[in-house]
Amino acid sequence: MTEKVRIAIAGLGNCASALIQGLEYYKNAKEEDFVPGIMHVKFGPYHIRDVEVVAAFEVNKLKIGKDISEAIWQPPNVCNKFADVPHKGVTVLPGPISDGVAPHMRESFYCYDENEIKPVDVAQVLRETKTDVLINFLPVGSEKATKIYAQAALDANVAFANGIPAFIASNEEWAAKFEEKGIPVAGDDIKSQLGATILHRMLVRLAHERGIKIDETFQLNVGGNTDFENMKKEYRLQTKRVSKTEAVTSMIPYEVPTRIGPSDYVPFLEDEKVCYLWLKGKNFGEQPITVQLKLSVQDSPNSAGVMIDVVRSLKIAKDRGIGGKLESVSSYFFKHPPKQIPDPIAHDLVEKFIRGEVSN
Repeated sequence: MTEKVRIAIAGLGNCASALIQGLEYYKNAKEEDFVPGIMHVKFGPYHIRDVEVVAAFEVNKLKIGKDISEAIWQPPNVCNKFADVPHKGVTVLPGPISDGVAPHMRESFYCYDENEIKPVDVAQVLRETKTDVLINFLPVGSEKATKIYAQAALDANVAFANGIPAFIASNEEWAAKFEEKGIPVAGDDIKSQLGATILHRMLVRLAHERGIKIDETFQLNVGGNTDFENMKKEYRLQTKRVSKTEAVTSMIPYEVPTRIGPSDYVPFLEDEKVCYLWLKGKNFGEQPITVQLKLSVQDSPNSAGVMIDVVRSLKIAKDRGIGGKLESVSSYFFKHPPKQIPDPIAHDLVEKFIRGEVSN
């Protein structure tokens, strides 16, 4: 067991900006402090300040070559500034492009020219920096690029936290690869602290447990960051729809007509996300009941604290020699885990995992 949780980040966008700011903002938090967005200031043996970024990979030529403290403020990042981040001595490196940049996003992402810049060997960088956990913060729809980074993690004996809906932890073949090598993996598609998915899950679960027969439900999301711009093309968000839909429908034992997922890109919203939830059903006497909710939140910080807990979970697993998919951790912190578990039960299992009472 080491004193630090050494992390590398693939994709230094808004989520990474919020995470890096958060590590600075809460580095002096006391163990008994209430910190919004994380389970514990000291998660097992690891304090928030024990999480240290040691490598970062990007395709954005405005970020490549800069220290991460500078790169997180480069366009197109629009995450609100809530902490001053000093120079960290970690230079952003060119990562593989593959399908990580959709054709309609090359200009928005300031994508580098492959004739001028060559991507680094990710696995070699992970080895050289003695990385413990690699976070995948690539754009939605980066199926091939995600697998490139997942394989690099396997090659370098590094745990993998899959923050996007490209299925790794929930894919039997990939989960088996991590189990075979004794490397922990958690995913897929990070849940926010209080986001559209967790709110929708709780609403559907509450309605079902109170005896409401749910007839139909939808969740529509709009936002102004590059995540929403990227998902303007339906083919980029197919797995996102699957991830978000299964996270909600797994709460009820029968099929319900649904429409769940991003619906539009509104540039002037920047990092604000607006979610509209609708649920229609019947109560006693077959009488109609309708619920309409609206959620507005800064999108990127909403998941940053969650990821800080995830990487500490993965480091604990590495310390204990646990490999393969972490079911309790994945179910509580991700939308599309290997196994869907109701959130209160998953929360208790994570607490038991921290204490060493359950293995994964």
